[in-house]
This record gives sequence, structure tokens and C-alpha cells, in this order.
Amino acid sequence: MPRLFRILRQKLRLRARRQWLLWRAFRCRRRLRPLWDRTAQIQPGDILLFTAIRNEALRLPWFLDYYRAMGIRHFLVVDNGSDDGGCEYLANQPDVSVWLTHASYKDALFGLDWLNWLLRRYGAGHWCLTVDCDEFLIYPHHDTRPLQALTDWLDASNIRSFSAMLLDMYPKGSLTAQPYRAGQDPFQVARWFDPANYVIRKNGEYGNLWIQGGPRARAFFADDPESAPALNKIPLVRWRRGQAYLSSTHMLLPRSLNRVYDENGGEKASGCLLHAKFLSTFVEKSAEELTRRQHYANSQEYLAYHAGLRDDPDFWCEESCELQDWRQLEDLGLISKGNWA
Repeated sequence: MPRLFRILRQKLRLRARRQWLLWRAFRCRRRLRPLWDRTAQIQPGDILLFTAIRNEALRLPWFLDYYRAMGIRHFLVVDNGSDDGGCEYLANQPDVSVWLTHASYKDALFGLDWLNWLLRRYGAGHWCLTVDCDEFLIYPHHDTRPLQALTDWLDASNIRSFSAMLLDMYPKGSLTAQPYRAGQDPFQVARWFDPANYVIRKNGEYGNLWIQGGPRARAFFADDPESAPALNKIPLVRWRRGQAYLSSTHMLLPRSLNRVYDENGGEKASGCLLHAKFLSTFVEKSAEELTRRQHYANSQEYLAYHAGLRDDPDFWCEESCELQDWRQLEDLGLISKGNWA
């Protein structure tokens, strides 16, 4: 009886948490002002991309082209008061809908309220990819099979969510020595990654895996590795109205969506999000975000970045690997084909 009581109590607690997230998303909808609403173009079966941005004009051209080539049919973008011309650029993109808000990113659960509302309003019934503007999904066979092939297989396998570990990419040498220009493939510059030094544990409450490590852990959090950023992501989800992201795209509710791994020792298909944060623009961006103090834990992560960037560090080390292809990442155990041959 005590065990059954604990299970029931957990279910009720998680259900209340999910309803709270959905209520927050519904409440915040009035803070989103549509600038270019082209959602009438969305067709059944379209794969949609959701993102929140602020001052990402340099990244937008490559970001949009990359995901268009992958098979994204419509982009739903929340712009949090950009002043770098990015919003004006998006005005001329026929497959992009944009909502503007000047509300606090922090008070909106770091943008989750906005994205949860758009996902609920427009994502239901679609495969939805939720990523930041510096995150680029790769998965087994991504070079020969479009995203629709993956989602068709996921549907046929009755799999509703797909995980992708965040893989921090970085250049060899100083960040500022290799300027990034608009429209450039960021991985022409940031071609290196850490092949190991990752720690994985299970979150007992929500059932998701928690992954930490990589260059940010060793460069900025060597003295406090448990404070290093989480690298586990579940960015691709077959969306239903009652679902909600809980902490960035690290985990969702219902908690069944977090079971993106095989608990019996096997492997499930998974990908990586190549993270193009460490470009020449990062020094200026981190200083801006530190001033704004709109990120998690009073921007402690950006405080660490600011301290570590004063000496213009080189993230490259003897153990660094240069990116080749998805097969290399599979050999390293960072992505998996699972049963998707």
C-alpha cells in the first residue's frame, strides 16, 4: 500500500505540474504580438520548427537554409525584442511566422511559456522540432534521408519523442581569431568537439537522462562540475495539446515522453544537436546576456563564461576530435541508429 500511495501521489503531482505549465502558456499568449502570421500555410503532415530568438541576425540565414534542406516546412519564431535587423530579415521569409514580445524572458520560464503556447496552438498533430538558433540536428542517415523519413519511422514504431545530445562544437585556436560572417556554415569554423568526458545519470522524478560534460564543463566548471550545463535534449516530439516542456527541451510532461532510452540495456535511435555557441560572436553575446540577467539561476552560467572568456581561451586540446560525419559520432557512442537500419 505505501508503494501504491507513492505512485499515486507522484502521478497527481506531475499532473498538477503539467496543468500549471499549460495554464502559464495560456496566460502568456496575450504578450505575443503577431508580426507576420503565415500559419494558414501549414498543411497536415508538415514538420514544424519552433524557436525563440534575440539578436540572431547573423545566424538566421544558415539556420533557415539548414532546416529547410532537412525538411522543415514552417518556422514559428518568438522574437524577444531584437534590435539587430533580424526581425526585418524574417519579414521576407515566406515560410516563417513571427511573434514579438518585449516581456521578460526570465519571467516566461526562460521562453518556455511562449513556446509551449505556440506548440499547443499550432503544433498539435505535427512532429515539432524545438531548438535554439545555434542548435543543428543531425541523426543517423541524415545525409541521405530527410527528416520526414525519420518521423515516418518513428510513427510506424509508435515512438513519440526523439532525443539528441547537445554536442558543443568549437574552433581550434582563439574564438576571436576566426570571425563568423552571416550565412556562413558555422561548422567551417567550429569543427571540433569532446569525444568523451560525459557524465550521465537518471532523473528519478521525471524519468529523463541528465548529461553533463564537454568543453563547457572542463573550461568553465572544472571546480564545480555539477553546475555545468545540461546536454540532454528531447527536441523532436509528436505533439499533442496536453503536452508541455518543463525545463528548456531537457524534459517534458507527460513523463513518458522522457523515456528516450532503453531501460533493458539496448539502444534506441538518437541524434545530436551540434551546438554552434562558440563562435567569434560569443564574447559579445555573453557580455550582453550577463548584463540582462535573464537566464537560469541568475545567469550563473554566463558569469562563468564572462570570467573564463577574459583570457580569450582556446577550447581545443589533445583529446579533441574533428567532426567527420554521423558515423564517427555513432562509433563514439554519441548517437545511435537503434532499430532504424
